[in-house]
Amino acid sequence: MNVMITGAAGGLGRALANECGRRGYNMFLTDINEEGLLCIKRGLERQYDVVVAAAACDLTNPESVDKMLDVIDKYGIRFDMLLNIAGLDFEGGFIERDREKLVKIVSLNNAATLRITHAILKRRRPGKPFTIVFVSSLASMFPMPLKATYAASKRFLLDFAVSLRQELKRENVNILTLCPGGMVTTRETLCSIKAQGFWGNVTTNPLESVARNTIDRALSGKCIYVPGILNRVLSFLGKIIPRSWIAAVIYWRWNNAQSKWLNNH
Repeated sequence: MNVMITGAAGGLGRALANECGRRGYNMFLTDINEEGLLCIKRGLERQYDVVVAAAACDLTNPESVDKMLDVIDKYGIRFDMLLNIAGLDFEGGFIERDREKLVKIVSLNNAATLRITHAILKRRRPGKPFTIVFVSSLASMFPMPLKATYAASKRFLLDFAVSLRQELKRENVNILTLCPGGMVTTRETLCSIKAQGFWGNVTTNPLESVARNTIDRALSGKCIYVPGILNRVLSFLGKIIPRSWIAAVIYWRWNNAQSKWLNNH
């Protein structure tokens, strides 16, 4: 199986790349962090008997994406799975954030994800099942004051993925949307989780089990995966409680947590 992984040098990307290596899948990895990308490539090649190709790419830049696609086309690589992992967020309220950082959230989480998904769908292996994973978030289930841009970008991915799944079902394409709670992917996210206290800890998901279960569920044809029993309960409550009430509670909780996080930085 040939798997394309975006954001492969990040925490979840690395975990999924390791899981794919453990299963004997060949991989094409991309990330804007070239040093981290080459490091994970070398580690996978040492640990597993798989073929690993890698190309640094800024997915928000169409020219950079086209350059990477030229490499893929040069070697005639065709894919069986696409793991859309690349994404980002910046802590802080809407007005307090830098304007271009807000735009960058949407540029990477949404526009870049659409760009690479369209390109790799055109490069799937003919006549074979194809699997796509989108990484949304538990945040996509709620209105999220103080994380409004991020949550809205993840809601877009959730709705897009469910719609595209139906659209491509007859073409033997299955799409899974992963909606995790917190995950320790960077030092900043660890600090953010700690700032949330009890709720940050109980809604956090271990990377290795999320990676393993994500691929299992994607290959078995599942539609949405929310890791953790408590997170699944919270996602259900998000559907039945008035959204204005949820927004008020989340604002109260995040205002506290973000104040602690920003003070520590």
